[in-house]
Amino acid sequence: MTKVLICDPLSMQTLEIFEEQGIEAVHEYDLSELKIKDAISSYEGLVVRSRTKVTATILSEAKRLRVIGRAGVGVDNIDVAAAGRNGIVVMNSPDATSVTTAEHTIAMMFALARNIPAADRSTHNGNWERSIFMGVQLAGKTLGVVGYGRIGSIVADRARNLGMKVLISDPYMLRQRRSDALHEHVSLDVLLSQSDVVTLHTSLTDETRNLINSSTLSRMRRGVRIVNCARGGLIVEADVAAALDSGHVAGVAIDVFAEEPARQNPLLGRTNVVATPHIAASTVEAQEQAAVQIARQMAEFLITGIARNAITVIS
Repeated sequence: MTKVLICDPLSMQTLEIFEEQGIEAVHEYDLSELKIKDAISSYEGLVVRSRTKVTATILSEAKRLRVIGRAGVGVDNIDVAAAGRNGIVVMNSPDATSVTTAEHTIAMMFALARNIPAADRSTHNGNWERSIFMGVQLAGKTLGVVGYGRIGSIVADRARNLGMKVLISDPYMLRQRRSDALHEHVSLDVLLSQSDVVTLHTSLTDETRNLINSSTLSRMRRGVRIVNCARGGLIVEADVAAALDSGHVAGVAIDVFAEEPARQNPLLGRTNVVATPHIAASTVEAQEQAAVQIARQMAEFLITGIARNAITVIS
């Protein structure tokens, strides 16, 4: 019987999907790299969320493994290149968490613009400090959306309905000669220089790593606000902290960090930084949908060989 190892918590519905297709699904949570390495040779499929790290060491023992499914979008925790070298398909479930992540981005923008976390803490502490929590409204402001994929496009549409002017920058759109009638497409330099709020929605690649740094920050408007619910490595956190200290950046809302869990980080402990622990995709609905989607995709692949949302380059 075909077997799938599930290393992170998923809904019971995923078990039912595998079982309906005659696939045995085994739950083994919180396994160390060594334990996964010792067990992986018995499985054709491996399912993870963001917590489990699928390393080249593990994959070196994955003699029967055909597919790795990521219940969610990002695959930073999977050595995709090693999987490709071993002929293993890596697939994700990108559609399931798009709306949830976009909603978190909009919530972070509001929290940052209106000082909601700091005002909440102050009020709970028995204070009534209305004068020090003066905010700004988002209507009438310019939002720069870097990356116009599934999530970025939803954020852009929501922002436009809030009365914001939206600028988008996405090199892929230029290469594909794509356009969008609702939003203005500009170069990254123009976006940075004209935006009141900059939000990141691009994947982490060699081209985008450290995209927000001292150089790109200097091209932004004084008083800009930055939102990152995409990938921690997109910004140089020390450079952003320095820009906050100088007042060039008015505030930052961040859900992802270069190193997680983020405990010793230059952005933490500031009243003008709204921080959440990588929860943009963490809603009941999104987690259920991501798990169900990846289970269906993996079952289909293991039975028919059809690979949906595959991102591996087999070499």
